[in-house]
Amino acid sequence: MAVIKPFKAIRPAKDKVSLVTSRSYQEYSKRELNAVLEFNPFSFLHIINPGYKYAKNVSGEERFKLVHNRYLEFLEDHVFSKDESDSFYLYQMEKGSRSFTGFFCATSVKEYQDDLIKKHEDTIELREELFAHYLDTVKFNAEPVLMTYADNASVASILEKVTASTPEYLFTTRDKITHRLWTISNEKTIGQIQKAFTKIDALYIADGHHRSASSNLLAKNAIEKNVSHEGTEPYNYFMSYLIPESEIRIYEFNRMIKDLNGLTKEELLIKLDEFYRIENKGTTLYKPTKKHHFSMYLDGEFYSLYLRKKVFKFSDALSHLDTQILYQTILDPILGIKDLRKDKRIHYGYGKHNVIKMKDQIDAGKFAVGFSLVPIVIDEIKAIADAGLVMPPKSTYIEPKLRSGLAIYEL
Repeated sequence: MAVIKPFKAIRPAKDKVSLVTSRSYQEYSKRELNAVLEFNPFSFLHIINPGYKYAKNVSGEERFKLVHNRYLEFLEDHVFSKDESDSFYLYQMEKGSRSFTGFFCATSVKEYQDDLIKKHEDTIELREELFAHYLDTVKFNAEPVLMTYADNASVASILEKVTASTPEYLFTTRDKITHRLWTISNEKTIGQIQKAFTKIDALYIADGHHRSASSNLLAKNAIEKNVSHEGTEPYNYFMSYLIPESEIRIYEFNRMIKDLNGLTKEELLIKLDEFYRIENKGTTLYKPTKKHHFSMYLDGEFYSLYLRKKVFKFSDALSHLDTQILYQTILDPILGIKDLRKDKRIHYGYGKHNVIKMKDQIDAGKFAVGFSLVPIVIDEIKAIADAGLVMPPKSTYIEPKLRSGLAIYEL
């Protein structure tokens, strides 16, 4: 069963919500970031860039303390306020014909430890420790972990009734996404949602492995320090956004390599022939169409690579994953890419026009060869997580991408 809890969120004032919330910090160019900080005093970016107030770059412990101070100022100025009742927060993003509907809640650290919250990515210990220390200092969490669950008719019915009412927040951002948020504070409705989730065996992390791992570490450290620990303290939970698995969107990352590892074009093709049936597609833009089928761009031409399934050995869920197959048959043995996280010869690209971007960068001489894949599907993610395995890095680009500062969980 999946344990979820309502919580008293810190939220923006209704008349300022469109000004407060922000995209993920990493998505802003330096120029755009500076423009927001200069012309929008209500942006959440002022909290996570606290040195801007003093025209100073700050980092480490100094930055963490100033983040906490900026957060307190937003509360003091009533830009933020705390809800009086424990609630779930139904949040919907809509752009054109596409929409995402899920809800913010508190999820259990213990279920994370007991593997009822499933993971499919490795985390880096230093990043876990750094973010756990950050959370302990700033005392709030503004970026939820994106989790998915098996579609459930009872949950869908409850949430559909909520969306029939007038939302508390309704605003549109410059990227043409319309945002709606409903507060679910009725105890009966909360109980119905919690009861429905007792029938759901597990939650799956879609995005936010480091955030959840850091929250787990924060809880472990807090328990050691708290001689009166009861298990109900805020640190025993972390904020998540839950969305049915049918609604998430999964996209692929391209792989681009700076050189051919000392091989000529002809030598590379001969080595690829061991595991792939190769077809030259010429200069026409070409994308793969199914699993175990790759597109390669090399020396101004596209190639189709079909895996020779009788030659390749499938053993577990990971071995069936295209990103793993590419690593095992090409990136590691032929191109010499051993460490997919640290090797500076490999770069990753994503986006609607990522094949065109990959071609342009290779034509410009920035890379020697590029590979395109079809997107991984949710069943593959679940199979990897259920087996306790780990995907290669940059296996998935998952939407929705949530805004920061819409709902905040105090620690």
